[in-house]
Amino acid sequence: MTHAHPTVALSADGLPAWLDPVVEAVRTLRPEQLSRFLPPERGGRPSAVLVLFGEGPEGPELLLIERAGSLRSHAGQPSFPGGALDPEDGDPEGDGPLRAALREAEEETGLDPAGVQLFGVLPRLYIPVSGFVVTPVLGWWREPTPVRAVDPRETARAFTVPIADLTNPDNRATTVHPSGHRGPAFEVDGALVWGFTAGVIDRILHHCGWEERWDTSRQVPLDWRA
Repeated sequence: MTHAHPTVALSADGLPAWLDPVVEAVRTLRPEQLSRFLPPERGGRPSAVLVLFGEGPEGPELLLIERAGSLRSHAGQPSFPGGALDPEDGDPEGDGPLRAALREAEEETGLDPAGVQLFGVLPRLYIPVSGFVVTPVLGWWREPTPVRAVDPRETARAFTVPIADLTNPDNRATTVHPSGHRGPAFEVDGALVWGFTAGVIDRILHHCGWEERWDTSRQVPLDWRA
């Protein structure tokens, strides 16, 4: 017996005007404008993350989680909610990533997916170290619900970060990975956001015209939290 998948659709109707640049970026961005790591022609594990925009007391904001410090990989690292597609999510080439992004966000933060309006997807990107082919799914938190770390073994906390804190030049830096790879980073809410998540945020800010001039020579070591 097969189970019918719940209907998941993209819609930009009724979004707040400040999201207009994001909607336009979704429509026009090419993969190479987001990352130099693009999916291979074959292989890779399909996954999705939810890039969820909301509006809080300090204005527009993004939802992030901080992974548990006990995890073997990405311990303590802030990220978007998300993960690998499950078979029940459906077609990885269709709306499977949309379902996966909502499912993972609910599992990790306890948010109510019914209050999330999905309005776009960015081009799929590749994380070489894990082999994930990631679809960033963008949503508007139309009806916010409380969030928390549902499973402390996986997630240390769920939190929102004002866009103003992410654009603030004082909170921006460059990380240098032991491999020599350099990438953008954000020091916000007691966390250092780096890696894939910081790269996506950086490109969204840039292509939406929200980026402020910042000191790219300022470096932060990856053991900043220690």
